[in-house]
Amino acid sequence: MRETDFVSGFARGLKVIEAFGETRQRLSIAEAAKLTELDRATVRRSLLTLAELGYADYDGKFFTLTPKILRLGHAYLSATPLPALLQPHLDHLSEKAGQSASASVLDGTDIVYIARASQRRVMSINLTPGSRLPAYCASMGRVLLAPLPESEARAILARSELKQNTPNTKTDSDELIAEFRRVRAEGYAIIDQELEIGLCSIAVPIDNDRGETVAAINIGAPAALVPAAEMKERYLPLLKETQAALRPLLRR
Repeated sequence: MRETDFVSGFARGLKVIEAFGETRQRLSIAEAAKLTELDRATVRRSLLTLAELGYADYDGKFFTLTPKILRLGHAYLSATPLPALLQPHLDHLSEKAGQSASASVLDGTDIVYIARASQRRVMSINLTPGSRLPAYCASMGRVLLAPLPESEARAILARSELKQNTPNTKTDSDELIAEFRRVRAEGYAIIDQELEIGLCSIAVPIDNDRGETVAAINIGAPAALVPAAEMKERYLPLLKETQAALRPLLRR
């Protein structure tokens, strides 16, 4: 890409949109400027443009995104066959397991949920397609990071905020790289209350017909009902059944 092809104003506008989140639904210009590390004048113009185009509301102090912003995400969900392809398999998996099942893809340092079949709410946050979680401490994140070259995985960890969510959370880069090696060798990842106390999950990669990992699926369960030590025996066979059923359908 040539330098003259890069539209810096557009890039800054996208950065402003990304400043909003589940815990940041209303932002002032000053707050958005701090989050994006852009100057206030640039952020102000971006936010006012979003408001003028109907992508944001402005009450004189705070900006909030409007439902129109969903058009941007819907364009991806409509353009890729993955969510529609995975959803019936997730529904079947969730029904057989009696627990919630999800699918995600890797996006930078995060995983993004693209499909979900929910039996019960096992996290404090409500996970839906479009939800994001840090990859390093999520079971699906680990199976998506595991196939990457080690240098690439380390670079993603270096850009991640390795936060101690619970006393169980692994935050040491070398320990995480060793975990990725184990996941790559064994073909699954189990998280024991690293994202949130009370939540265990197990994930496997979803590969296409050429053996390339394109997504991940998992089953999450309350630790009080299904401890991490029991996740493999109870749910790995079901996940592998779904994994095998999907592989011939995912043609590059």
